[in-house]
Amino acid sequence: MDWEPEIDELRRRVELARQMGGPENVERQHKAGRLTVRERIERLLDSGSFHETGALAGSSTYDGSGGLLSVRPANFVMGTGRINGRRVVVGGDDFTVRGGANDASIGGKQGYSERMARELRLPLVRLVDGTGGGGSVKTYEMMGRTYVPGNPTWDVIATALGEIPVVAAALGPVAGLGAARVASSHFSLMVRGISQLFIAGPPLVKRVGEDVDKETLGGSHIHARESGVVDNEVESEEEAFALIRTFLSYLPQNVWAMPPRVTPDDDPRRRDGELLGIVPRNRRRPYNVRKLLGHIVDRDSLFELGPRYGPSLVTALARLDGYAVGVMANDPMHAGGALTAAGSEKMTRFVDLCDTFHLPVVNFVDQPGFLIGVAAERAGTVRKGVRALAAIYQATVPWLTVIVRRVFGVAGAGHANVQALNLRYAWPSGDWGSLPLEGGIEAAYRRELEAAPDREKLLREIEERLNALRSPFRTAEAFNIEEIIDPRDTRPLLTDWVSLAYENEATRLGVKTRGMRP
Repeated sequence: MDWEPEIDELRRRVELARQMGGPENVERQHKAGRLTVRERIERLLDSGSFHETGALAGSSTYDGSGGLLSVRPANFVMGTGRINGRRVVVGGDDFTVRGGANDASIGGKQGYSERMARELRLPLVRLVDGTGGGGSVKTYEMMGRTYVPGNPTWDVIATALGEIPVVAAALGPVAGLGAARVASSHFSLMVRGISQLFIAGPPLVKRVGEDVDKETLGGSHIHARESGVVDNEVESEEEAFALIRTFLSYLPQNVWAMPPRVTPDDDPRRRDGELLGIVPRNRRRPYNVRKLLGHIVDRDSLFELGPRYGPSLVTALARLDGYAVGVMANDPMHAGGALTAAGSEKMTRFVDLCDTFHLPVVNFVDQPGFLIGVAAERAGTVRKGVRALAAIYQATVPWLTVIVRRVFGVAGAGHANVQALNLRYAWPSGDWGSLPLEGGIEAAYRRELEAAPDREKLLREIEERLNALRSPFRTAEAFNIEEIIDPRDTRPLLTDWVSLAYENEATRLGVKTRGMRP
């Protein structure tokens, strides 16, 4: 006798698990414009690379003689696979089985996937759909009692943010614990029209007096543009998978390794002539900062995070001579490039991301200062701004600053840890100080202007006198700016620096003393 009967039973049970919630529920998922969890995993990972763990977990019914009658598989599918040849852990909610609620045996498998990723030191991808393992009142009847909530495996989730890359995609209506799992990540995204994210859904919200639909309550337009809960908004699940693959390509497997270098296909000594005139002489005129960055980083390597939230600050991953780097840049097209409350939150997370995974940072500065006005004060701009500055000063990753134009005020002073080596290059368009002259004169010379018989004449005289001191070359004479460079030399200088930055950071691998702030 051999074990063929048991092998046949194994095949049967695996096949039942692959049916998920059954044909009707699968069809309902497709009619809603969403893929099933197994389709998602198949399209995310390299072909044929998925190895499932826990396929047999679920709730089964048996006849009187112990024969299997039916199986309701656990509504969480997990395992290992490869993305661009590199191993990852992936776990996804199966909305076709009880909408992802924890009364369908999701808890143990979900926690196992988190522990697996952390202990094997592999990137983790969460495909969240439904409550993401959150509670359902049906659990009360199943247990015969209520229970004190305790977020499952949250100790692992919090610690993992400082050790391995964590990506989360909201791929349907996501509530409660599912929403928390999306937010607790290094990179998160939603699909326009099919993803909604909220602490509690419309039925519960209606009980407190707001009668809204899912999209109005928590559509991607809210969380990718207004709240900043997720980083990017995409048009399809396929685009979501593509962005996940791209994001992970910039990061190491874990904090004990450096980010991988790709074979460069761009001349590291390239000097683009357009950089010479990209910044207008008129200080009030904006320019296209993404175009500027494209002339400096490796061609087609700029991958922007959170483009619609806090838009006065651009945060992106990019490559210099094949090396991955973090890039920050002020965008004068939005709020003049001023640091807003939202931009401050965005900066904090991005600096933490780069510092955690040993990504050198290049900061392109055109900073007029913190956004001012009543709305800015009510948004807590100073509190959120100094938190961003704390992140910069706590970071130990190699840092280089390119001063493109303005550096003013407390926000401008936070362009780097200026008490450290402070490696900086300034363009001839550099303009700096405690306050811009245009507004600062009114404050500094208020009494003289009010007493002058010809206020406008005196104002012009003061402006002319101070503008004569405005030249960045005077600052360089005092060694208050280390180097002023031809903008066309920026790329050659950065591609020369980045290899040294990698050599230095490679000596500091491992967990940073301060963990990632989600």
